[in-house]
Amino acid sequence: MLQTDRYPSGHDKSLLSTALFPLTTKEKMEADQRSIYVGNVDYGGTAEELESHFNSCGQINRVTILCDKFSGHPKGYAYIEFEEQSSVKAAVELDESVFRGRVIKVLPKRTNMPGISSTDRGGYRGYFHARGGLGRWGGFYGHPRVRGRTYRGRARLQPWYFPY
Repeated sequence: MLQTDRYPSGHDKSLLSTALFPLTTKEKMEADQRSIYVGNVDYGGTAEELESHFNSCGQINRVTILCDKFSGHPKGYAYIEFEEQSSVKAAVELDESVFRGRVIKVLPKRTNMPGISSTDRGGYRGYFHARGGLGRWGGFYGHPRVRGRTYRGRARLQPWYFPY
C-alpha cells in the first residue's frame, strides 16, 4: 500500500506511531466522512499526481493507493483524506474527470459497519438442506413432497444381480 502522510503542523507522522496507537471507531468514522474513493485510477499514477489533481478541492491529509498484497501492483483505486469535510463535496464534482488519460470515478468513502459484510451470503436458507436436495423433507430435486428414502446416486448391488 503506497501512502503519503502530510499533516498541517509540519511534521510527518510515522507509520510506527499509527501501528502503536490505532484509531478508535469514532475516529475512523470521522476520517471516513472527510475521505473520498477514486476508482479507475491509472496503474502508473502516483500519490503526488493524485494530490495535485484534487488539490483545488482543499487541504489533503493522506493519499492511499491500494496495491495487491501478493504482486505489489496497484489495484486501480485510491482513497484521499481531506482536512475538512466540505472538501469532499468539491471533490465529488470531479467525478468523470480525466486523470492520466482515464475517466475516474469519485465517490464519498463509505464507512464499514462492524458485523456487516458485503460478501456474506448467509447460511442455508429456506428449504435447502445439506443431504436432502431442495425438498422440504429431504426429497430428490424433482419430487419435493416425497417422504422417506428416494433414489440418490448409484444403485446398490444385490447378491443376485451381476451386470457382466
